[in-house]
Amino acid sequence: MDSFKDKVAVVTGGGSGIGRALSLALAREGARVVVADIDEPAMRGVVDEARGHGVEALAVRTDVTELNQMQALADRAWQTFGAVHVLCNNAGVAAWGALQNATHHDWQWVLSVNLWGVIHGVETFVPRMIAGGQRGHIVNTASMAGLIASQGLGVYNTSKYAVVGLSETLAKDLRSHGIGVSVLCPMGVETRIRDSERSRPAGLRNESGSAAEPAVELIGRSLRPDAVADMVLDAVRRGELYVITHDEGLEPLRRRFERMQQSVLARRKA
Repeated sequence: MDSFKDKVAVVTGGGSGIGRALSLALAREGARVVVADIDEPAMRGVVDEARGHGVEALAVRTDVTELNQMQALADRAWQTFGAVHVLCNNAGVAAWGALQNATHHDWQWVLSVNLWGVIHGVETFVPRMIAGGQRGHIVNTASMAGLIASQGLGVYNTSKYAVVGLSETLAKDLRSHGIGVSVLCPMGVETRIRDSERSRPAGLRNESGSAAEPAVELIGRSLRPDAVADMVLDAVRRGELYVITHDEGLEPLRRRFERMQQSVLARRKA
């Protein structure tokens, strides 16, 4: 995609963090923006900022865990603008702690947002984008935690590894339709992900009385969301699948694939 001018972009989790930065970066590039979030004041604020760049913008309250709400989001986007060219499946949450301590509610909550939110985006938007016959792009927000496992992040790791695999396959499936796919895999970013509990539904809260486990300390720098958004837009322009934001990620990635290679070579020698 060479230009975002006059394109239509939908961003879930668009009220804060990376989603807010993506929405505003797209608006600065001339895209019409649909901001989806469960935080209505926040997303309305992003829409006001986007309009300040001289583009049309729309706020649609959307819980990505609910298929019918994602269908309604797609309906609003097409009814208002007649097309969608860029879909950013960005909404996400995090739960901390060892896997042996994870509750069923932890699994339900994190997977429903991080994985099912992306699945719902694919279900409700991609067939319509294909039918529209125009070039487009899907951006799925995963994490470096979708490429490298970290102790104390097992539930989050599981959700993000799935998003990476989904994105890699989707890129192959959509190639012939002129729709690109990028998967965003950042390390530390200055967002409110560590305060994810604020958005956990009451019905999925942990009622055991045990204290929440402390957040895992991440290696590497913490980037500003707008810097990450700029990397994403550059990747979309170039048609790149992976958006790996931190140089610090190269060494753990190298070690992971070196261990895989050693396993294969060791078996040959056995």
